[in-house]
Amino acid sequence: MIRAAVIGWPVSQSRSPLIHGHWLERFGIDGDYGRLAIEPERIDGFLAHFAGSGLAGGNVTIPYKEIAARAARHCQPIVERIGAANTLWMENGELCADNTDGVGFIANLDDRAPDWAKTPDEALVLGAGGAAAAVVDALVERGFMVRIVNRTLSRAEALAARYPNRVSADVLSEANRYARTAGFIVNTTSLGMKGDGAVDLDMSVVPSDAVITDIVYVPLVTPFLAAAAARGLRTVDGLGMLLHQAVPGFTRWFGHRPTVTPELRALVEADL
Repeated sequence: MIRAAVIGWPVSQSRSPLIHGHWLERFGIDGDYGRLAIEPERIDGFLAHFAGSGLAGGNVTIPYKEIAARAARHCQPIVERIGAANTLWMENGELCADNTDGVGFIANLDDRAPDWAKTPDEALVLGAGGAAAAVVDALVERGFMVRIVNRTLSRAEALAARYPNRVSADVLSEANRYARTAGFIVNTTSLGMKGDGAVDLDMSVVPSDAVITDIVYVPLVTPFLAAAAARGLRTVDGLGMLLHQAVPGFTRWFGHRPTVTPELRALVEADL
């Protein structure tokens, strides 16, 4: 039996077992995908001896993505650029790492709003945390000029510095100023998750043809997306990012490339 798991602290909230379990059943694979809650004091040792874990690989969730990137012997270029990994596997006896958050982010948009980046211009990213790093990297790859706004300016500046002349930074209170010319806006903060707080952005100033997305997917329609929809703007929820980012890992561990189908989306939606 091929085994994989999601690794974090905590992991009880993760829908990854549901996603990978669905694909294992569809392909008829003798495999298992579970949850591994690893205490902070044990994570370094666990990753250092990953070869003895019995796992073919796994996903890494908060708060261990940066630790996983440092622990891996071989990293994909995206991991080197942003310093965080969410996908691990063994190759020739050595731990390898990738970050598929950006892939999932882009694939979700391509699926739900196919022409969202037809003429990439200005993108506004709210937040500068770990998820924002993958999002910013993906947007730069798609040709956008990116503005990051964050409560802590120094963190936004540190992220922007990785992409000279392509990404700039400012404080979160300036979001409305930049929203006036942004063709694409994404919330990467936790505001709105499970009804906790709301993003302070005036949707009335946003261009009418802008696309708005949120990487939060619980609830599926966050206050941020609801405000954009009320204005008549195109919106994309964050669930698809979760689904699409899982594809590369499953392919590596189990040898079959799955697809994100309406059936899978409905299955996960019902569990939210």
